[in-house]
Amino acid sequence: MSNSSRDVAVALRYDGAGAPRVTAKGEGHIAEQIAKLARANDIPMYADPDLARLLSSVELGAQIPRALYVAVAEVIAFAYRVSGRASAMQR
Repeated sequence: MSNSSRDVAVALRYDGAGAPRVTAKGEGHIAEQIAKLARANDIPMYADPDLARLLSSVELGAQIPRALYVAVAEVIAFAYRVSGRASAMQR
């Protein structure tokens, strides 16, 4: 993520039930703080500015819209792969 004030960060939570939910979102300094917290907690980050912009319109705590299921599924699969959860889920 660059230091541009146009940067957007969105945090999602997916517990396997229902659709993922937006748990944090912000632009500029807030986006930087979200990214900093993610790094500090070893939470995988996925850069897709267009998807982040779309997700930033979702209310905090709300499930993502159906139209974004496939795109967000790719993000979740990426997070599972880089965190090592994918191999554990395949067992």
